[in-house]
Amino acid sequence: MKARNALLPVLATATLIFAGAAFAQDQTGQTQPPPSQDSMQQPPAQTAAPAPMPPPDVTVRSVPPAAPQLAPAPPFSQLSGGGKSITEEQAAAYPPLANDFLNASHGAQRINKTQYEAWVKQMQ
Repeated sequence: MKARNALLPVLATATLIFAGAAFAQDQTGQTQPPPSQDSMQQPPAQTAAPAPMPPPDVTVRSVPPAAPQLAPAPPFSQLSGGGKSITEEQAAAYPPLANDFLNASHGAQRINKTQYEAWVKQMQ
């Protein structure tokens, strides 16, 4: 039993040395697979190499898009339908107000005349 216990560390050391050598081999020197029989029977085709072309001149110009032109804000009475406030559905008639409804209403569900006038002033 003692001989078996003495052989185990020697075997483990040899295995580690062999594994290290296997991992340390250079992988860049890999060879190409041998040519197939079909390619060996046919002579290589003689093709003329295309003449190298100079790279094309490329010019990139980037310009930001023009700012959209907004129609003037309609009067409060037109959007509110004669009421005292503008709902989100009524604000949809003027897209800039519909997009900024939460800001104009300060988080409420309606915009009163004072809030609308302040919003129009801010947009100018």
